[in-house]
Amino acid sequence: MKTLRKTAKPKLARGLKTRDTILLKAVSIASVEGLEGLTLGKLATELHISKSGLFAHFGSKEELQLSVVEQARLIFVERVITPAHNSTGVKRLRSFYQNWLSYADKSTFPGGCFFTAASLEFDDRPGKVRDQIVKLMKQWIGMLEQAAVQAQSAGDIKKEIDARQFAFELHSLAMGANWSSRLFKDETAFATARRAILQRIDQVSDEQTKRK
Repeated sequence: MKTLRKTAKPKLARGLKTRDTILLKAVSIASVEGLEGLTLGKLATELHISKSGLFAHFGSKEELQLSVVEQARLIFVERVITPAHNSTGVKRLRSFYQNWLSYADKSTFPGGCFFTAASLEFDDRPGKVRDQIVKLMKQWIGMLEQAAVQAQSAGDIKKEIDARQFAFELHSLAMGANWSSRLFKDETAFATARRAILQRIDQVSDEQTKRK
């Protein structure tokens, strides 16, 4: 029994490391080919492992897709949300979008923003994967709205601005940049969106905030 306990932890650690490696590759593939284009067979080929080995980690295509969405969420939090954690007011909004545009501009995934692509792919596909994507996107937009409200409370943004409308506008500009970058292969899309988003933030900021 003692021997089994000693060997169980290293095996568990190796298993978790293998799973993380699989998911990082899977997210990268899905960002380009979509979650529906991601199959256990394709992933096994890309990773040079057996399909049966993948089944040990993911019992179905849906389970794989849900795990990939979760992995993408963790990366999004790490690259976009966490670096803005210590910012407040309008600076937090600016930080969110500077981080998002850097994350989406092919520096994280070859297909740009994973969630932009997944949102379009699953907007009319009922099921657990769509439900999870909807939940996460609502949380993100809600976070933007909350940041706008906090910026208003801090006196950074004009009180008459509709925070929900404002968050929608900024999110739409960011999503549009990813769309233009992918569909038109527009190398200037993210730079254009960055200017538009920062200009929009400046438009709703109090004059005192603009001079800071």
